[in-house]
Amino acid sequence: MKATITQLDASRLERDWDALKAHVRSEQSDLVLLPEMCFAPWFCAAPERDDSVWIAAESSHASWLERLPELGAPAIVGTAPRDDDRKRYNVAYLWTGKLGLRWNHRKTYLPNDDGYWEANWYDRAPIDFQPVDLKEYSIGLMICTEIWFMQHARDYGQRGVQLLLNPRSTPAHTNDKWLAGGRTAAVVSGAFCLSSNHSGRADKLELGGAGWICDPDGVVLASTSTENPFVTLDLDLAQADQAKSTYPRYVDDSHI
Repeated sequence: MKATITQLDASRLERDWDALKAHVRSEQSDLVLLPEMCFAPWFCAAPERDDSVWIAAESSHASWLERLPELGAPAIVGTAPRDDDRKRYNVAYLWTGKLGLRWNHRKTYLPNDDGYWEANWYDRAPIDFQPVDLKEYSIGLMICTEIWFMQHARDYGQRGVQLLLNPRSTPAHTNDKWLAGGRTAAVVSGAFCLSSNHSGRADKLELGGAGWICDPDGVVLASTSTENPFVTLDLDLAQADQAKSTYPRYVDDSHI
């Protein structure tokens, strides 16, 4: 299957969107991964929650989510701010041409420091990492910071996930660290690990771009850049299936 990773700049979203549409149609992508909450400026750079900003971001995402069919891809994954049960969450969505928009995993692990005051802006969701099974493949979602909690990558792998998806919003000076996390998560899960990231600026924060695709042994197959903000690769999912029976995935970690 053909998977597309992206980096998007919220300050020029229409231009980036038009370029992405052309790329996806040219490559005939099966799956497009968008960055974390990418249809609004990165509002969590501000330390204090502003209800009007949250509402505006939620509204902007709702409008853009209606435009997902424009990409022409059978499946699209990303995250959006969403009110749910009188709380506010960062929620992953899966859009498919057959089923439309489906809400999935809600972000559990929230940072709260300079540029990433997420615990101030929205609520922490209960721990619930469930594979999303499509007819052709199975995906596991780990939103940004969640990729560092490798027990969930391990569990996803044991449950047969072939694609580990990491939509994120991370700063440029940490790109190497995040790629190390993506490579490790791929090895731990025995799945292809894909990540898409914001680019541009949010207040004083320089966002990093640098999305990636790693194979199940952590080899970096592709990454995005300013020159190449969208990259599509044809992935052999059988490689992920076979990886589950090889080291270190086969090692028994059950309680004695």
